Amino acid sequence: MASRTSSLRFFSLIIFSFSIVQMAIAGDPDIITDFIVPPNANGTVDGNFFTYTGFRALVEGDPPTAFKVMKASLVEFPALNGQSVSYAVLQFPNGTTNPPHTHPRSAELLFLVGGTLEVGFVDTKNNLFTQTLQTGDLFVFPKGLAHFQYNADAENPAIAISAFGSANAGTVSIPSTLFTTGIDDNVLAISFKTDVGTIQKLKGGLALFVE
Repeated sequence: MASRTSSLRFFSLIIFSFSIVQMAIAGDPDIITDFIVPPNANGTVDGNFFTYTGFRALVEGDPPTAFKVMKASLVEFPALNGQSVSYAVLQFPNGTTNPPHTHPRSAELLFLVGGTLEVGFVDTKNNLFTQTLQTGDLFVFPKGLAHFQYNADAENPAIAISAFGSANAGTVSIPSTLFTTGIDDNVLAISFKTDVGTIQKLKGGLALFVE
């Protein structure tokens, strides 16, 4: 009986171990075709389907006056479905920031094309890793960790390109998630060791910037 129990425990451990491995390597699902055609395409696919022109605005438009993100993810570029890649272009006028946020489904590899940026992330042990990037530098933000970018230059803009290992990396803005989604004021006041009035001021200020 003891032998049978030990065998069952060993078998359960093996199954559990395989489950952990699968969780660790999980990402965008693999596909068994070359690419995925949306149902509304009616089977008609040409080079246009694999071309995204949304970034033309970078060379055709005026520089933004506030921080701006232009994305080429699954939503904007359906051909990325199943390809496990996406891009974003981040434009930072002088003195602007990309507030703390996370990408739950991918790491982010940022390439600074122009200007300088203060960047950083916090790991699960609450260690802060920061760097001042110069034009041409790369910086990686590990998957799921809170991170930020800040153009501290008072005169010059900065522009960066971010690559993701997912067609839909997702973005969770920490300020917006906490203060614009209806979490009870008392919960936030207790969590931040402050008063409800302060929380309401924060909510009011952020509400002005919600698109």
